[in-house]
Amino acid sequence: MTLLDQLNQENIKKNAPLAERMRARTLDEFYGQEHLLGPGRLLRRAVEADRLTSSIFYGPPGCGKTTLAHVIAAHTKSAFARMNAVTSGVGDVREVLEQAAQRRAMYGQSTYLLLDECHRWNKAQSDSILPAIEEGLIRFIGSTTENPMISMTPAIVSRCRVFAFRPLTDQNVRAILMSAIADRERGLGDMNVHIDVDALSHIVRVANGDVRSALNALELAALTTPTGRDGIHITLSVAEESIQKPVVRCDDTLFYDMLSAFCKSLRGGDSDAAIAWFARLVYAGVDPRVICRRLIAHASEDVGLANPQAMTQAVAAAQALELIGMPEARLSITQAIIFICESPKSNSVVMAMDAAFADAERIPDQPVPMHLRDTAYKGADKLGNGKGYKYPHDYPGHVVQQEYMPPSVKGRRYYIPGELGNEGKIRQNHIRNGKIEE
Repeated sequence: MTLLDQLNQENIKKNAPLAERMRARTLDEFYGQEHLLGPGRLLRRAVEADRLTSSIFYGPPGCGKTTLAHVIAAHTKSAFARMNAVTSGVGDVREVLEQAAQRRAMYGQSTYLLLDECHRWNKAQSDSILPAIEEGLIRFIGSTTENPMISMTPAIVSRCRVFAFRPLTDQNVRAILMSAIADRERGLGDMNVHIDVDALSHIVRVANGDVRSALNALELAALTTPTGRDGIHITLSVAEESIQKPVVRCDDTLFYDMLSAFCKSLRGGDSDAAIAWFARLVYAGVDPRVICRRLIAHASEDVGLANPQAMTQAVAAAQALELIGMPEARLSITQAIIFICESPKSNSVVMAMDAAFADAERIPDQPVPMHLRDTAYKGADKLGNGKGYKYPHDYPGHVVQQEYMPPSVKGRRYYIPGELGNEGKIRQNHIRNGKIEE
């Protein structure tokens, strides 16, 4: 390396963002992920023994995925290549693999390949690296914020160990910020920075486990605050201007997870939880029509005839959304959410539907009984259509006993009314009519 190259690298490192400069260099400097890196844990043992195989680090932004990859490469004395799936293609992969082959042949050195945003690679790009992973030419580390089981090709996932990272705790983020303020080599130690307790707490709270966001906010606050007699003083007002309110990220995985939590809260009758998930979904940018569709479905699936008005409320909320739009329609949707949550629950409708459709699929059909056949066209009576049919309104109570079921499923009972709400009355009628036993 020439002197010019060395000076250039030193300048790049010096002018790098604080979050980049403060990356942990060893496992002892690494904060968080104790479930993976605590004493005796698999990942820590694998790193310390230099036995880590190809892996995928999956977790939210700013929780240490890329930093840990750097630590691993440094700890194991391996070569380290970093690529981004957004900007790298098959040609870049070939170049990395050629260099890795040369290192192994000449020096016996292993190569770690970190691929950021690895879920963005398509099948062709993923396939280009499979042989190198299988023969051990490289040790692949994929870094992603999206669930690899959903977003990545099965061929890559099956050859990697998936490690799920968690958001850093407030204590972790606070400790890293204080370390950055005190560090004279890589941090802000030479700037004589003082930060108020409430200002520090605000940055930690808004960062919400994303240490990169927290360090960026701290650096922005320090660089834009005039130096006074006692150094740089970061107050709460400065901290509030330096970090924006948290934005709920909502990739495909998180969307379905939050929607699942919303639906289960409806089914469980927890109004507060359902409203909370509704608010977070809308705040994250989810189309409120998705929420309305789920309300209509759950009005039948989880309430049904225990409270028939649940369907009316759900459909009315959907109509209100179309008529008046957001944000006013939030009121109608919230009302429908509360109504469904607080209604007596019954899954008899969905059970009846599932059973009937399952039988329709697996049991061969038979001709429609003559007394139930269509008589609306001329000459139907000559075919015997309608013969023996009893018109219910000709009988007391407008009800008459006769067989209506398809012959192939005669005797089957699909709808079994529950005991709660309005269905309790229906159940008593079925008992009186001998449809079900008490």
